[in-house]
Order: sequence, then C-alpha cells, then structure tokens
Amino acid sequence: MDFLRPARWEEALAAKAEHPTAVPLAGGTDVMVEINFDHRRPSHLLDLTRVAELYTWQDGGDRIRLGAAVPYARVIDRLADGLPGLALAARTVGSPQIRNRGSVGGNLGAASPAGDSHPALLAAGAEVEAESVRGTRLIPVEEFYTGVKRNALAPDELIRAVHIRKATGPQQFSKVGTRNAMVIAVCAFALALHPDTRTVRTGIGSAAPTPVRARAAEDFLNAALEEARCWDTGAPVPPSVAAEFARLASAACSPIDDVRGSAAYRRHAVAVMARRTLAWAWEQHTTGERNARCA
Repeated sequence: MDFLRPARWEEALAAKAEHPTAVPLAGGTDVMVEINFDHRRPSHLLDLTRVAELYTWQDGGDRIRLGAAVPYARVIDRLADGLPGLALAARTVGSPQIRNRGSVGGNLGAASPAGDSHPALLAAGAEVEAESVRGTRLIPVEEFYTGVKRNALAPDELIRAVHIRKATGPQQFSKVGTRNAMVIAVCAFALALHPDTRTVRTGIGSAAPTPVRARAAEDFLNAALEEARCWDTGAPVPPSVAAEFARLASAACSPIDDVRGSAAYRRHAVAVMARRTLAWAWEQHTTGERNARCA
C-alpha cells in the first residue's frame, strides 16, 4: 500500500487523477477501521491532512461552504446557529475523539445509509462540491447517494466542500440506537422548516439502501399547512395532519432486518420520530424558541 501526501489541493487532484483507486484519508474514522479489519486493502492512500483549505468554512450569506475535512466538533461549536440540524446530528456521532477527527465530507465519501450527517443535509438542502483536474461540479445531496456505500463521484473526483443552506427556521434531528451513545443508527430522521418558502424538508437515515427524503410526506404537509393557514396564524399542526405526515414518512422507508433492528421496527420508529420532530420544530417556530432538542 503506497501513501500519497500532497501539501496542496492541486497536488491532491493530480494524485487522484494518476491513481483513481486511491482512497482519500483525512479523519480516518471510517477508512482506518475498514483497513484494520481487512475489509479494504487499497493500493494507495491519499492523505489530505496537509491540505489546509479543507479545514475551513465560508459564510456566503444564505449558505455556508463547509470544507470537506471540517470536524464535527467545529460544526457543533462554531456553526450551530446557521446549521442547527447538522449540529444536532454531529452531537450524536461517536465519541469526543471521533467528533474531533471525523467530518461531513468523510461521511459523504463513505456514503453509508447510517451516516449521521446525511438526514440533516437532506433536510437542509445541501450540495456536494466535487472536483477533479477536469473541473468542478455541484451535486444536489439527494442525487449524491447511488447505493449502499456508493456515491456519484467519478473515479478521479474528490469532495472539496459541502454547500449547505443556512437555516431560515427550526431544524430537528432524532436518532434511534441500540444504546445511548457511541452507536450506529438503527434509524434516524431530520426535519427542517423553511418559512421563507413555506416548505418542510425531511431526511431519513438507516431505513433504506441510501439516505432518502420522504417526498410524499413533505408534499402532503406543505399542502396541509397552507390549507389550514398554519404559517399565517401560527396555529398548532392538526393531530390528523401530524399522524398522516408520520405515516407517509414511514412509507418512504424500505428497510431491512439486521442485527440492529427489524424492518418493522424501523418503519415504526421513523413514524414516531417524524411526528415528534414536527411537533418540536413547529413549537420552536411558533414560540421563537432557539434551543433545539435532540433525541
């Protein structure tokens, strides 16, 4: 196994072009586990830890451009106001050591359906900045996941950054695990209210081959909130609307039975999380409460 260690982004792109099978390494929280357990044995490791720009972020007004290697701990400490849903999800990642090394870019590259950042990225509306020596492109996050641990990157592309819409309303994240911490999600659900467009977006993790949005649930809730004039009046979401939203969110899942949980349990849990996160977010929206909850 050869070890490539570029000092600049341009050098990293050149190395990836020359060695398309090279596996990027920054935090290493996924890659090193796979290597240590002999689940992966790449011919080249592409160490990106010296590429300083990957550890920075820029506030673009309505969006934040998050460098691919910015650790979860920085998202929690520095970006929670603009990206509250992602910060909530980051708090559930591993241990403090993992949160100081792991990153959203690494989570995207691994493309595990159980990745904690994926539901929040889907709900917020994110784009993945992918680059190669051929140029740069932005990939909508819902088009980035192509299968179990597969993504839309070309062999010579690297993730440079993630562009995430700043919150215009409350965002929530909920996760079910087999214990309280240091656990892979049995399933997860994220919800974001976008009062500027009077829309709701969702994200579901670990309940389908890829992270997914509950689009039918979103469409139903958007229409129901408008019909009931909830955005105008701040009235509570009718219980029947919340129940149907939860049912449709559950229907968006296509889970499996595995050692962490059954398909039936995942469908039930997603419905519960959808109803709860909607209630929490709507309460924040109507009361102006800024402190989000996470469960």
